[in-house]
Amino acid sequence: MPEHTFRLNGEHVTVDAADDERLLWVLRDILGVNGPKYGCGINVCKACTSHLNGKAANPCAIPVGDLRPADEVTTIEGLPATVGKDLHPMQQAWLDHDVVQCGYCQPGQIMAAVALVRRVAAEGREITDDDLDGIRNICRCGTYTRIREAIETGAQSM
Repeated sequence: MPEHTFRLNGEHVTVDAADDERLLWVLRDILGVNGPKYGCGINVCKACTSHLNGKAANPCAIPVGDLRPADEVTTIEGLPATVGKDLHPMQQAWLDHDVVQCGYCQPGQIMAAVALVRRVAAEGREITDDDLDGIRNICRCGTYTRIREAIETGAQSM
């Protein structure tokens, strides 16, 4: 098996895996990272949303062979701004708005929300309804109204 090295939640990791093995399986089955959830495996549901070099990405669609040693993969377990804190501001907003029902999609939802807030802030503007509509993560419980409210609250604290 070929070796693949990349950064995961701030640490360098090296794994033995076929080049075409999807990053989601590397994270879950080889590295034991359970935050990114398997939903569809075809880049539709986005339950596995994590960050690749600071941008929302879906590990179910990324062959591990595409990663380079300098690439940074961040899952909800490594969400920045949690060092010395119990929760990231977006996670706290999720609790404050009682977003979660089953909870399965929530790590991906939160990671998509954080990436959106950072992108919009870098563009020097406020979050719009169009931005919120652009998040395509599926929630089978239908908590979309609370998700939107939590994103707006979390953005104020980030």
